Amino acid sequence: MTAAIAITALNVNRGGLPIVQDVSAAVMPASWFGVIGANGSGKTTLRRAIAGRLPIAQGRCVVFGEERAQDRGARAQVIGFAPPIEHFPASLRLRQLLELAGDPLEAQHERNGDLWDALGLKELLDIPAGECSSGMRQRAAIALAFAKPCPIVILDEPFNWLDPVAAFDVRAVLARLVAEGLALITALHDLTTLCGFCDSGIVMAKGRVSLTLDTDRLRAGRNDPVRFESDLVAALR
Repeated sequence: MTAAIAITALNVNRGGLPIVQDVSAAVMPASWFGVIGANGSGKTTLRRAIAGRLPIAQGRCVVFGEERAQDRGARAQVIGFAPPIEHFPASLRLRQLLELAGDPLEAQHERNGDLWDALGLKELLDIPAGECSSGMRQRAAIALAFAKPCPIVILDEPFNWLDPVAAFDVRAVLARLVAEGLALITALHDLTTLCGFCDSGIVMAKGRVSLTLDTDRLRAGRNDPVRFESDLVAALR
């Protein structure tokens, strides 16, 4: 099966400085890929580069068999991306943000009804972003990543700021979308989601991959969470 995304020896610079160095990974269709890393590890820069929001300095980025490392627009077209919640225009309502980001609102609701229900999105549509709490903005960011139909979606710590019920419901919907074919990449700090839902992943430290998480390692983590957490913390250091 062709990978949804395969990156090889990827390097990303910001402000002329190397932030992501020599990162290789592959994400298959119908799989959930977790990216774990401490603050400043490079995981945010990595996901923004993959999604076409930052240029790739060196390395390969193959999307469904096509080399796209030097084509940011092509990457952005096929990858849904959750924008940083702190950058929402304060005066715009959520319905306006959704329509700017993708399909007409009715089409989005028809396609993403289960996700909207899990997020409680209908109650937020007419609230200006500047009046939204962090939790409300987080719900909006997840919805924005699905504003147009994309075979790959990247989310940044999607369960931060969500209450336990919303987090449970959103995880369930995302898992179903993955089972139906979505390639989902999430930056995470949540070991429960990593072990319970992800099929593979990487741990990043100082801009590099410090540990590769395959299916067997994640399965072992479910069976022995204390040891898994200890190994993960060692890799994060």
